Amino acid sequence: QVQLVESGGGLVQAGGSLRLSCAASGRSFSYSNMGWFRQAPGKEREFVAAIGWSGGSTYYADSVKGRFTISRENAKFTVYLQMSSLKPEDTAVYYCAAQAPLSRRIKDNSSRSAPSEYDYWGQGTQVTVSS
Repeated sequence: QVQLVESGGGLVQAGGSLRLSCAASGRSFSYSNMGWFRQAPGKEREFVAAIGWSGGSTYYADSVKGRFTISRENAKFTVYLQMSSLKPEDTAVYYCAAQAPLSRRIKDNSSRSAPSEYDYWGQGTQVTVSS
């Protein structure tokens, strides 16, 4: 069992930066691939970024590539999403998600970008970017 709690959301101006944190619990966290998703009002949940259990493989949606950075510190049981050059289009509830340990191949796009591929979810944190 992996439990996730997001924090760090808030209101920022366009062009600003924000760092989200996801605190995880569970004895096998170090072997869980992790992802960030977001969901805007009236829209489907969409993939933002993913990171392999070792931290050596990262993946991003085209819409955030070059602006967002996903990282993890396994010793602190935490995953981060550093967001820079924020745009109003980034406004959404951001969710941290985890896959069951050693359950999927993150190098396969189908295994990292679909919400259905993740087994555990946080409660979400609101990010609002004003223009």
